Amino acid sequence: MRALLSGYYGKGNGGDEALLATLLQMLPPHVTPVVLSGNPEETQRCYGVESYNRMAFLPVLQSLRSCDAFIWGGGSLIQDVTSTISPFYYGGLMALAQVMGLKTVAWGQGIGPLRRSPTRILAKRTFGGCTKVSVRDRASAALLADWGIPFLLAPDPVWALESKPVPGLWDLPAPRVAVILRSHPQLTPTRLANLTRALVDFQKATQTFILLLPFQKSEDLSIAEAIQPQLKDVSKILCLEDPQLLKGVFRGVEMAIGMRLHSLIMAAAEGCRCFALSYDPKVNRLMEDLAMPGWDLANLPDDANLISTTWMEHYANGEPLSPEQIQSLVDRALMHRELLKEALSLS
Repeated sequence: MRALLSGYYGKGNGGDEALLATLLQMLPPHVTPVVLSGNPEETQRCYGVESYNRMAFLPVLQSLRSCDAFIWGGGSLIQDVTSTISPFYYGGLMALAQVMGLKTVAWGQGIGPLRRSPTRILAKRTFGGCTKVSVRDRASAALLADWGIPFLLAPDPVWALESKPVPGLWDLPAPRVAVILRSHPQLTPTRLANLTRALVDFQKATQTFILLLPFQKSEDLSIAEAIQPQLKDVSKILCLEDPQLLKGVFRGVEMAIGMRLHSLIMAAAEGCRCFALSYDPKVNRLMEDLAMPGWDLANLPDDANLISTTWMEHYANGEPLSPEQIQSLVDRALMHRELLKEALSLS
């Protein structure tokens, strides 16, 4: 069986690459993956899979014709906040796959926000036509329940991604704290300046070594480079492409301060204390589910001293998830694998 995988792949985004790596890890052995990517050569090199340009109409159509199944491969693909084009691209591909008679799976989805009526109609129709649907949060589950569409609710699949140790990480000074910031309208120059001042104070007080982790170089690296001169000799920018290595970083880190959803999931899964800086409802949902401390960026305190002392308190007294909690989340995330097995069975 051949399955066409569609997601925000080949764009250098650590979270989406982690979803692809997890999906490839979870596919049944009899399934050959074919991946639509923003950088098919890179995707082929990294994962050893057949890959085609996601925006090239003819190769996409030929890929659909050559496959028996089509999979939306995780994440917030169907939402109309960051892009109005995105849901129509993914929804259009799903609708085409359904018309062509392929088995269709919406896997590990975070649905919404859906602010516009046309995207809601398209979402309802395409999810309703799927062979199987799995979602990663209660808000997405509530939406599907409201539409009368059967689904599986399980934690984000990346909880179950196998991590790999990072060469050279243990040679860096310890203890270590990871910081993952991304460019976003809510991360204004004033807020970034406050966070940077707070980080400098936090580092001095705790004597930690700061790892600045750009999860998407095109979006995050410039922010890391703006912060690092303030933390000379006590920080390092670590750029990692392999999502398993990215998750492995958190094995050697005491605490993570993160904006990106998958940075917080990876850190929590590796037994790290986490502090969230939320820019999106999906991060708020994770904070609620795990009772994870943090702030909405829109409500970030103006006082850098308050920010740093809050971080110090969490560093000193905060608790990571227990091994039992982590194992429970991993076990439940593996339900996404069972769903694939059922949807892609040969019978």
